[in-house]
Amino acid sequence: MALTGRAALLAALGSLPVGIWEPSWTGILAVNTPLAVACACDFALAAPVRRLGLTRSGDTSARLGETADVTLTVTNPSGRPLRAHLRDAWPPSSWQPGTEIEASRHRLTVPPGERRRLTTRLRPTRRGDRQADRVTIRSYGPLGLFTRQGTHKVPWTVRVLPPFTSRKHLPSKLARLRELDGRTSVLTRGAGTEFDSLREYVPGDDTRSIDWRATARQSAVAVRTWRPERDRHILLALDTGRTSAGRVGDAPRLDASMDAALLLAALASRAGDRVDLLAYDRRVRALVQGRTAGDVLPSLVNAMATVEPELVETNARGLTATALRTAPRHALIVLFTSLDAAPIEEGLLPVLGQLTQRHTVLVASVADPYVARMATARGTTDSVYEAAAAAQAQNERHRTADQLRRHGVTVVDATPDELAPALADAYLALKTAGRL
Repeated sequence: MALTGRAALLAALGSLPVGIWEPSWTGILAVNTPLAVACACDFALAAPVRRLGLTRSGDTSARLGETADVTLTVTNPSGRPLRAHLRDAWPPSSWQPGTEIEASRHRLTVPPGERRRLTTRLRPTRRGDRQADRVTIRSYGPLGLFTRQGTHKVPWTVRVLPPFTSRKHLPSKLARLRELDGRTSVLTRGAGTEFDSLREYVPGDDTRSIDWRATARQSAVAVRTWRPERDRHILLALDTGRTSAGRVGDAPRLDASMDAALLLAALASRAGDRVDLLAYDRRVRALVQGRTAGDVLPSLVNAMATVEPELVETNARGLTATALRTAPRHALIVLFTSLDAAPIEEGLLPVLGQLTQRHTVLVASVADPYVARMATARGTTDSVYEAAAAAQAQNERHRTADQLRRHGVTVVDATPDELAPALADAYLALKTAGRL
């Protein structure tokens, strides 16, 4: 039978019948004075744990899916060398499944009066604040017979931010915005646009844009050019009630709504519009107002990080009243909510007129791509039933969307991957039409 290093040491001291039995420490120490002395010396030479100094530094935030490095500095003020195993405990969602043991456990040796740094690499799987738990240290003597163990509280918080995966669509949307703003293309006319300049008429121009007074003063026909109005108010209203908790793929609907809201916020702030955020179910969960163009995106990301779906029915009247207080003058209100028939018909529709009377309203909803796949399934009895159920669900969503459109609401209903660019396109279309 193979012996461990500790068992071999005990056998060398003459107290252990090698390979026959697992000894009791009490019995060994009672009959073997040399071993007792060795154990006492080993215990005495192990560095004390409570006197260790521990401090943290490193990352305080990271986007979901990225890593965050947190450094733990261990100072040994004693006169004995520290030989230890250390566990830096964090919540389970701080790591990918199956990687916690490797990432959180460290071996270290710290000579007397010196310090060493250990880095714990987190890879969180959920948004929100991840707070460090206890640091457990097991200090060994030179023989490894006895250990000292203790824990330290070393506070540290890493805020896990939304990933903003739709950022990849921003360059193409900004290019369209520049065309709309007249930087790379001819300007268009809309009911909500502002006069920009005069230029010479070319075939195909809208004759309503001819400036007859300017034409009379010069030999050529002059045409007015227009640019979209700037400094419009955009209110992003996140419904954080129970319907936002439904999972689409690997994430809640709320996460897809946040991603689309961030792309729209980035685009609108570049367009010179003011962007605010409201997260609400039965009370305000997050509110961001009055940020400058350069500060609005970091503020939104930071506020969204800790917002989670609540398993309650959203109070549509409370949401409407809060939105009206947040946006007292004309604004574009983008409501991220579900197109389920019951919450819309019983909650939103009775109070929708209060919003549409004063504001332009856009409803953005996350569709489940699995339902679309079910609708095309064929071949077996089960797949046919699934297709029928999916078609019925899609028809209900279409009816709900049509009800909203009859009240003057613009509706964007798309899968998580398509929602953000579709919402940005809807915003640009409203801007082109001069409805902002």
